[in-house]
Formats: sequence, structure tokens, C-alpha cells
Amino acid sequence: MSEKRPQSKYKIDRRLGCNLWGRPKSPFNARQTAPGMHGARRAKPTDYGIQLFAKQKLKGHYGNIGERKFRRYFAEANRMKGDTGQNLIGLLECRLDAVIYRAKFVPTVFAARQFISHKHVTINGKKVNIPSYHVKPGDVIQVKDSSLKMPMVVQAVESVERDVPEYIEADHKAGKVTFLRVPELADVPFAVEMEPHLIVEFYSR
Repeated sequence: MSEKRPQSKYKIDRRLGCNLWGRPKSPFNARQTAPGMHGARRAKPTDYGIQLFAKQKLKGHYGNIGERKFRRYFAEANRMKGDTGQNLIGLLECRLDAVIYRAKFVPTVFAARQFISHKHVTINGKKVNIPSYHVKPGDVIQVKDSSLKMPMVVQAVESVERDVPEYIEADHKAGKVTFLRVPELADVPFAVEMEPHLIVEFYSR
């Protein structure tokens, strides 16, 4: 299975001006300019611009989530008890595609989205093909035995680019993932600094 929109992650890196996932192959490592023939000039950002950039980084990290969907996540986070920014991170990390990506069964969140859509996983024994499915603590995700032999999966499992975070338990040989708990911002292995408090400010304007 080829990764859908394989260059999407690189376009996002260039547009945002950072190596969003910390990948060695990111073009930003060699060419730190915005897209365009000569690279767009980056003016000193306003407060609004800084807040918007924080939102774009977080949306981009999770596969460039659409604005309408992202706004719904924010509204839900705002309704929950506790810190809205922390709640937002927790909700995004509960997405099935994020869990599969964190568990290292796929190389990118884009690949995770396609992997799930093609029915390669079950949750608690039930087939789920919705990438945004909300995973709960204690849920067990199982990757099909045949899917474990896919070159993309084998390469992702063997990759040393990143580690499985402690809020997820992954048994790569058995193809089993257990979502242990909803993480806080400090627990999530972002390659670049995420600033959810700025996103709260953005939507509170």
C-alpha cells in the first residue's frame, strides 16, 4: 500500500517553516525557506499571526485536520473540566490515526489514516475504519496478521527515528496496541514546540 499524498507532509513542513515530525528526509533540513521560486519573505508576525501559526502547526501535525473538525475539537476541549489547551492535546492524541502512528505501525499520520480506512485494524475485536475514531483508555487495537507483513509496516516498526510514548503499549510482533491513558502536553513526543495556549487565545479573540 502506497502512502496517500506522500508529499503532503513535506509541503506542510515547507509552508510552516519547520520539521514538524522531526523526520530526517524533511526538505526543511536542507532548505529552510517557504514554498515558491525564491522562498517567501517572512515578516515579523503579529500576535494574531503567532496564534494562527500555533494552530496551523497543531492541525498539520495530525494530518492537516480541516478547520471545521478542528474547531469542534476545540469546542469540546473548552467544555471539559481543566485546562482547555491540555484537553485539546488529549483529544487529538485519542484519535485512532494518532494512536496507530504513535505505536509505530506506520511511518506517518497520513499513512495511518489510509491504513485505518483500508480496514487493517480492529478495536476491542470490532472492525473500525474511521481514522478520527475516539480511542479510550484500556482500548485494545489489533493489526491484522497479514497487514504486519506489509513493507511499510515492517519498515515503520524497525525505524529508529522515534520511540513509542509511555501512554501507549505496543507489541509489534503480535500487532497489538493498548491505549493506556490520555496524555498531557508534556507526555507527547512532538518534534517541535506546540503551544495550545496560543490556540485558546486565537479562538477567544
